[in-house]
Amino acid sequence: MQLFDTHAHYNDSKFDIDREEVINKVYNSGVTKLVNAGYSLESSKIALKIAQNYDWMYVICGISPNDIPDNVQDIDNQILDLEKMLNENVEDVEADTRKTGKTVNKVVAIGEIGLDYHWNKENKELQKYAFKRQIEIANKFNLPIVIHTREAVEDTIQILKNEIMAVKKGIFHCCPLNRELVKEALKLGFYISFAGPVTFKNSKNADEIINLVPADKTLIETDSPYLAPEPNRGKRNDSSNVYYIAEKIAKVRGKTIEEIASETYKNAENIFEIQ
Repeated sequence: MQLFDTHAHYNDSKFDIDREEVINKVYNSGVTKLVNAGYSLESSKIALKIAQNYDWMYVICGISPNDIPDNVQDIDNQILDLEKMLNENVEDVEADTRKTGKTVNKVVAIGEIGLDYHWNKENKELQKYAFKRQIEIANKFNLPIVIHTREAVEDTIQILKNEIMAVKKGIFHCCPLNRELVKEALKLGFYISFAGPVTFKNSKNADEIINLVPADKTLIETDSPYLAPEPNRGKRNDSSNVYYIAEKIAKVRGKTIEEIASETYKNAENIFEIQ
């Protein structure tokens, strides 16, 4: 059985003491593909640098709503730097393709981007601006987006439905267990990624939301080092724990873990266009 963790942060300082050891453990546990997620300009660069050491690891690059600057000019400057980074990656991919005859693009999406009104209520307009600008970048580079949304459901959906279309669609990462959000996201063609919270004992509507999402739109992730699932809740998370998210979904849907692993693996390869 092979598992695909679609969202983890091995660029996080919590892995500084044993990063290589943990990543090797993860692969040996059966997680044979994963996406290392950026959340700021610097963390995106670090994520890409780490992923270049592992042929089974990929990257998303972007600036999260919790990491945007406090004015439009600085946001624009960071997005220009992000675009430069992406152009350099395209050049590197083209050079490698000419050399080896094989195309391997490590950057598979723009993310994590979006809106977060839980931690930041005072800069909503700046968040919206940064979100829309990065969707433009995703469209320019023909990439899907990976969305972080927290206590901002209405504005997130409003932007995606009425202001700017994400051409390659994307993923609601660690998707809030909100019925209306999930319904609207699915109507727009997005994938729903489940993380540790669906296993929590106090997660009241996890089963309902899991059953709401079609098999071909379901993804699994850990968001490591955060949100470790039961039975490891409260500990530092890593991608080997993605097994427990698959286990939870399998139990709710009356399937085997192997079936969920296979379905979500295929879905991840589809949205990220990984062969």
